[in-house]
Amino acid sequence: MNERIINILLESFPKIIVPGLLMTIPLTVIAFSLALIIGLVTAMIQFANIKVLKQLARFYIWVVRGTPLLVQLFVVFYGLPSVGILIDPFPAAVIVFAVNEGAYSAETIRSALEAVPSGQLEAGYCAGMTYMQTMRRIILPQALRTAIPPLSNSVISMLKDTSLAANITVAEMLMATQRAVSVYYEPLWLYLEVGLIYLLFTTVFTWLQRLLEKRLNLSVKGGSHA
Repeated sequence: MNERIINILLESFPKIIVPGLLMTIPLTVIAFSLALIIGLVTAMIQFANIKVLKQLARFYIWVVRGTPLLVQLFVVFYGLPSVGILIDPFPAAVIVFAVNEGAYSAETIRSALEAVPSGQLEAGYCAGMTYMQTMRRIILPQALRTAIPPLSNSVISMLKDTSLAANITVAEMLMATQRAVSVYYEPLWLYLEVGLIYLLFTTVFTWLQRLLEKRLNLSVKGGSHA
């Protein structure tokens, strides 16, 4: 690596990491927060086994999981304007990522709910709780402990997938890198640089995931000794 390459990397670093902090991370956090709400509601609808709503939930999951994320982005950003619906790039990305991840989160949470022994629901009824009280106080806390590790992995996957938002003109890290490539004509080193920045971000998220899992394990052990 010669001095010119080093200078290019140093000059381009803030141009890439700033969009990462201002676009990539917020996009991930906002979209995943909405995805959790969508996933939780969809999973509870399936768990409650309300026939019509369950079929609608299964249809939503089938469509979203069966089509590429990039196609979904194009449909919302480039396709909807043809029917008079215009959405700015960042909100469009948030919507698509939230709806897409919501389908996967729904399946994760549903599996976690079904892993809770059925006797727990009956115990809630015996204690005089309503269905919603039993879900909130007994079933969901147990299910979420099971669901958090795979959901944490989903956050990391979404963080990397946000690079696809460059295709709908969201000025995140990959787009900033593409612009740098057009200026410096060093695609190898610049794409390696953005790859390392993604690695840095995912490493931080992985560390937070392990910290959260450790705290959950401690709370479970503390509860079992109580």
